[in-house]
Amino acid sequence: MPLALLALAVSAFGIGTTEFVMMGLLPHVADDLGTSVPTAGYLVSAYAIGVVLGAPLLTGLGSRVPRKKMLLLLMALFTIGNLASALAPDFGWLVAGRLLAGLPHGAFFGVGAVVAARLVSEGRQARAVATMFLGLTVANIVGVPAATLLGQHLGWRATFLVVAAIGLAAMAALARLVPHIPVEAHQDVRRELRALGNRQVILGLLTAVFGFAGVFAVYSYLSAMTTKAMGFGESSVTLVLALFGIGMTLGALAAGPLTDRALRPTLYGSLGALAVVLVAFPFTVHVQWAALTMVVLLGAVGFMTTTPLQMLVMNKAKDAPTLASASNHSAFNLANAGGAWLGGVAIAAGWGWTSPAFVGAVLAVAGLAIAATAGFLDRGEGKASRVVAAHAAGAAPSSARPAAHAARPALEDGTVTRDEPEAAWPSAGSGPSS
Repeated sequence: MPLALLALAVSAFGIGTTEFVMMGLLPHVADDLGTSVPTAGYLVSAYAIGVVLGAPLLTGLGSRVPRKKMLLLLMALFTIGNLASALAPDFGWLVAGRLLAGLPHGAFFGVGAVVAARLVSEGRQARAVATMFLGLTVANIVGVPAATLLGQHLGWRATFLVVAAIGLAAMAALARLVPHIPVEAHQDVRRELRALGNRQVILGLLTAVFGFAGVFAVYSYLSAMTTKAMGFGESSVTLVLALFGIGMTLGALAAGPLTDRALRPTLYGSLGALAVVLVAFPFTVHVQWAALTMVVLLGAVGFMTTTPLQMLVMNKAKDAPTLASASNHSAFNLANAGGAWLGGVAIAAGWGWTSPAFVGAVLAVAGLAIAATAGFLDRGEGKASRVVAAHAAGAAPSSARPAAHAARPALEDGTVTRDEPEAAWPSAGSGPSS
């Protein structure tokens, strides 16, 4: 794998640390700023809303900016947002700082996914994207537990100062390792917006919103569940968060090759397994070893959904891979915000600390239903496309038939009719020299 993927993974590590560390710090932030844990949960939602707003906005504004420069600008904004969070004088300013830190998240991963795919040959693109996301999952093994421990001993502000320092290190890695990748000649905001109207892209984004919300309905309150439902002491919160991160990493490692091999089956299987784990979670939470096992499984099956969803929207919006990829992260973080809010509603209603798991299971089933509907419609479109192509090939002169056959896998709007990754982006061997 190219070293540039390491720079992307380091950046993802920093983003993952700041995104997920708030789950471990919620009780401390709530105590320090004089608010309740469910209200402090708005800090999770604030970051997610920043991602939702920033992904299409910043991607559109930077559509003509060279990829490497865009990555550096986005990481600089990320660093400023975390510094603002560390210096926030009250809860309102901290909400604003979290929103600012979230603005570059989706755009960074949108651009980063396209860059990762262009750095490798066709057939390895899902693995390259998964390698970038590996930094996100490793953050939950090392970054989030360490940052939580730091926050417990030195205060939550110290955590965000360290994350800002990680942002600076990531900028240095990007500047040193990522090659110059010019913007494609056909890159145009209006063209990308039109491609986002593809029905399969819309259904893919909706799958992410509902399916992934199931993960965050539980994960947002995992630190509180650790002490109030599982019976562990506060010192064990970092261990539980690390186990979730291990599960995330295992899921991400498995998702890359599985997605390259069979995209939709990987998506269906991970969403179905997520629903099962969420239903079982409340029944195992009072047996500590079983609860810890379920935490690992939740991280694994939850994050196995990310790579197939990322590749699906990039494949189906092949004329708009950057905006589609960024919009997918908007969808993921809309899921984060919605899952955190719905989980908080369940807790505030007095249904118990494990009630968000049942809320999450319903959301995961809804995501699976949307994904299955999209797959059914895609197969129907593929059959119709092949019938039209076969008719055209039969009616064409024999000299024209190879061309008709070559056009067979795509619909009139350019939607691919199979789930394997397409050569939607120039590979390292076919793209512009860098």
